[in-house]
Amino acid sequence: MRIMIIGAGIGGLTTALSLHTAGLDCVVVESAAVLRPLGVGINLQSHATRELTELGLAERLAEKGVETTFMTFTDRFGGEILSIPRGRSAGYRWPQYSIHRGELQMILRAAVEERIGPVRLGTRFEGFEQDGDGVEVALRDVATGGATRERVDVLVGADGVQSSVRALLHPEGDPLRWGGIRMWRGIADGDRVRDGATVFVAGTNLSVKFVAYHISPADPRMVNWVAEVKVGDGGEVGEADWSRTGRLEDVAPYFAGWKHPDVDVTALLRATGRILEYPMVDRDPLEWWGRGRVTLLGDAAHPMYPIGSNGGSQAVLDARVLARCLATSGDPAEALAVYEAERRPPTSALVLAHRALPVEETISLVMERAPYGFADIADVLTPEELRAMTAAQRGITDMDVKALNERESWSVVR
Repeated sequence: MRIMIIGAGIGGLTTALSLHTAGLDCVVVESAAVLRPLGVGINLQSHATRELTELGLAERLAEKGVETTFMTFTDRFGGEILSIPRGRSAGYRWPQYSIHRGELQMILRAAVEERIGPVRLGTRFEGFEQDGDGVEVALRDVATGGATRERVDVLVGADGVQSSVRALLHPEGDPLRWGGIRMWRGIADGDRVRDGATVFVAGTNLSVKFVAYHISPADPRMVNWVAEVKVGDGGEVGEADWSRTGRLEDVAPYFAGWKHPDVDVTALLRATGRILEYPMVDRDPLEWWGRGRVTLLGDAAHPMYPIGSNGGSQAVLDARVLARCLATSGDPAEALAVYEAERRPPTSALVLAHRALPVEETISLVMERAPYGFADIADVLTPEELRAMTAAQRGITDMDVKALNERESWSVVR
């Protein structure tokens, strides 16, 4: 069996490593001529770290990522609303990591090229035709313009939020949906945030939120930050540019006057060399991902709001389940159907859960009741309201600790 993976992001590269471990032949095709460690910080949850550990990447992750201890929510004055332990602090056998997305991608790429061979760069996917015996994929060399066709047994679209494979599978219309929140992101040199391993979230209400966390054990002053501001009612958008340069003067006014004891928001914003700006978007969950021998994976299958540390983590889980299904079935189409049946329901539920912005609702309630700060959250929220906030956050970020720790490995070696 030969599998072609479109896209050399976190999902596509993890798929290649998982397929190789299972004894299956694969190739990764990527339109970019050069892969650079681009982007900003992400969080890799314990259930994803387990899968990458089983792929032999534990040491590399520990070298490049900060092991996360807590996720802490405060108001704009520093009043602590809730602090949730993360990773091994929560009892998982595997850490959660805060890491630069580009560093994680380079870890995965290096492992793919060590074990399988080079990623096929500068090659654009243009279409496919399939029959009962395989898939014929149309490709084009980006540099020369030369067109080729290649026959494989399975085609996997792991080509991101604006997936070309998804567009061909679902040509009837599948718009990006914007909830009205604009995001600014950056990396800056800053003072230690709490213990240096906490994901820090501060907000005023549904309109303004600031997130900060460290992403490099080698450079403890490297802080990744995200500013989220509701600027409109949202709606359908044609496309989104994740590399658009943002302006300090556009984002800074929303945080003017913040005096937070843990994070100097204004200083971080001013210290950022390049600010990125883009809308917070997702797509409606699909009733089906693929057909026959063609399927989707990661953001191509289930793009969701980046508020639960789920984008990269869910792509890793997709990759591992897909490899297990293909390695344990003699029928590729049947294997893809089993994969989709296992992965589509939980990821669709996460897309919708993220849209609800459950934690932001609670922060808004806190600011409504204590607009000038508080000394003890117990004076502001009832125990039932705090439990509801905890459950809502864990509902979009956690798996059952005991179940994950005791579950059998998904690794298949043939």
